[in-house]
Amino acid sequence: MNAPAHPQMHLHKVDLKPKDYKTDTPSFWCAGCGHFGVLTGLLRALSEIGVDPNHLVNISGIGCSSRLPYFVNSYKMHTLHGRAGPVATGVQLARPDLSVVVTGGDGDGFSIGGGHMPHLARKNVNMIYILMDNHVYGLTKGQCSPTSRPEMKTTTTPYGGVEEPLDPVLYMLTYGATYVGQAFAGNVKLASQLIKDGMEHKGFAFVNLLSQCPSFNDIDTAHAFKDACDQVPDSHDTSDLSAAMNAVNAAKQAGRIPTGLLYKTERPTLDQRMAELVERVGGHKDYDLRKIIDLARP
Repeated sequence: MNAPAHPQMHLHKVDLKPKDYKTDTPSFWCAGCGHFGVLTGLLRALSEIGVDPNHLVNISGIGCSSRLPYFVNSYKMHTLHGRAGPVATGVQLARPDLSVVVTGGDGDGFSIGGGHMPHLARKNVNMIYILMDNHVYGLTKGQCSPTSRPEMKTTTTPYGGVEEPLDPVLYMLTYGATYVGQAFAGNVKLASQLIKDGMEHKGFAFVNLLSQCPSFNDIDTAHAFKDACDQVPDSHDTSDLSAAMNAVNAAKQAGRIPTGLLYKTERPTLDQRMAELVERVGGHKDYDLRKIIDLARP
């Protein structure tokens, strides 16, 4: 493969303001929704990196969060519920010279799409996955999501939940994501920094952004999220996986939420390994689809 393997190795950088990455489509979320902060953080990150919109692909699934690509000046794909990850993997492998950004919610990513998340991490797909975690299904009017608290009364759990909420950050640390960060969406400065660093990271970057839903979640409000967040200290060793997991677990036991960069490491990415495999077998010239089809015939 002659295309560069790193998603931020663009043909050239551009000098654009955050507003230049915003399309003319009005951002249609409920007033007070945390997703506005996520969008602002992403636009700022794109501007700081200097991403050429012509080399940017924003992919999403289904949900309030998955509307975000409509508002970003980029190529975009609004895919099936939970399937943004596999589609983004295909895009990244086909065009490793592009920046691939996935934006989705806790229901889309960790319910119907939950089976894909471990494989994005373990394969180390060279892209960033921005999870807009509001602990509820918003677009379909307030059902319990994988990250909902048991005490939440939703349309599907009118007496409260009976399941333990899933922790997206622990999930991604466990399955091998090479960059994991977390922030409150209202802290745009930190959210933007994590997105920027995640996009410049060589490997699978996962950023969990806690985003309040004023319409269907009256427990995890913007005030509640802000008050519960503690940024990890400067002394936190981001290269230590155990330290990252311990930080998350300790915070959970204290009823707190750790924010900032929790873990970062490097290992070969999926597109790098695929390129090496192609070269090892003789390069693209040895691939002949007709021969493959003939070999597959009974």
